Amino acid sequence: MDEIVNRVANSPLRTIDLEEFYDETEIAEFDMKEHLFQGLILREKDFRGFIKEHNWDDYQNKHVALHCSADAIVPTWAYMLVSSKLNGKAKTIHFGKSADLQQRLMIDRLHSMDLSKFQDKPIVIKGCSKFEVPIGVYTEATKLLTPIVKSIMYGEPCSTVPIYKKPR
Repeated sequence: MDEIVNRVANSPLRTIDLEEFYDETEIAEFDMKEHLFQGLILREKDFRGFIKEHNWDDYQNKHVALHCSADAIVPTWAYMLVSSKLNGKAKTIHFGKSADLQQRLMIDRLHSMDLSKFQDKPIVIKGCSKFEVPIGVYTEATKLLTPIVKSIMYGEPCSTVPIYKKPR
């Protein structure tokens, strides 16, 4: 009887699971909508009162996504004021929604990866994961890897879609 050989495991093929770059630290959203008068305008005196009384310790070691979900014009200084209170408490402060922040965190971690181990190797960027990997992370990984790898495929080692092949 012939021995079963796992050719994928024995190949030079390297798999990158972008899910490994997911940051599980809690993300708190700070929505300026909650501080608008009649959902339309920000009253400076009321807002400064809130800023003074709010418990900023609730954001300790959390990522904070700072945004306004209402269709309102919020002055720049209001975001700056919130940011000044979060600084030193929040792990990170990002202007945008939590999905934008998670994408940024994953891309930052991707940029810290040692890419030299993928030099001239065929790569599979894993497609399935238990966390939703933002498309921007896939595009950034492709951008970073294209100059150094032999090829990039997407999916699983047993079923891939070719993305890039280095010209000869």
